[in-house]
Amino acid sequence: MSVRFGVFVPQGWKMDLVEIADPVEQYEAMTNVAKAADAGPWDSVWVYDHFHTVPEPTINTTFECWTVTSTLARDTSRINIGQMVGCNGYRQPSLYAKIASTVDVASHGRLYAGLGAGWYEHEWKAYGYEWTEVPQRMGEFREAVEIVHKMWTEEQPVFSGKHYSIDKPINEPKGVRKPHPSFWLGGGGEKVTLKLVAQYADACNVGGGKPDVIKQKLEVLRRHCDNLGRDYNRIIKSTGLELDLTESKADTIGRIEQMVEAGADYVIVYVPRVAYDHEPMLRFAQDVIPQFA
Repeated sequence: MSVRFGVFVPQGWKMDLVEIADPVEQYEAMTNVAKAADAGPWDSVWVYDHFHTVPEPTINTTFECWTVTSTLARDTSRINIGQMVGCNGYRQPSLYAKIASTVDVASHGRLYAGLGAGWYEHEWKAYGYEWTEVPQRMGEFREAVEIVHKMWTEEQPVFSGKHYSIDKPINEPKGVRKPHPSFWLGGGGEKVTLKLVAQYADACNVGGGKPDVIKQKLEVLRRHCDNLGRDYNRIIKSTGLELDLTESKADTIGRIEQMVEAGADYVIVYVPRVAYDHEPMLRFAQDVIPQFA
């Protein structure tokens, strides 16, 4: 199976810019990673949609997701740019659809538009977003996915739900990629999220790099696809990999092989300290990615 690879840029969320004092230099360090990846053979670069750092909120830089996506779209020429994943609670879904359509044009059709229900309670409350329990957030997410899809595929979309409504919003242009911007849904919820993937998405992100979880979630996705008449093989099945800078090339390849055997065909890599040293990312591109071409 051919496997494609993406890489996260250092955005600050994981405290990965703290050794650079100047915010302009921080932004350029992030952009420089994207430019290095743009040289190949990476398929994509990725950002997170968060406002506060992890593992705990600190007074440190975290650059905003869609601002970063749009600037990276203009600072690169080949690579796709995605969010893993956009938080539904931070933007009304019709606005999300409009933003994504615009960025897809700005990138000449290189957007991977990610969306998820959201989970980081602290930043929701800090920024003034209403924090609700899982059933409500999942209900909002379900409606949001349908609205976004409608706004990308219909001229005069109408939707009236429990949480959101739209009344013939004009969304022009809808994007460049056909039939619409590439839609990636994050999360492994078996009753809601994976069913939404089968109904509307071009790609999913599941398992956090754990082969047993990947296998379980993709089996559920396949059942949803069978029930809905969707071609399971047309959906990109992605997962994550945090690169261990101390492990051997063989061990890294072995870990990826297990993910692939579980059903993943796309791996998104987080490279520690890449803001300060591109070498591990470049070595991965040279030594590992060709093994899965």
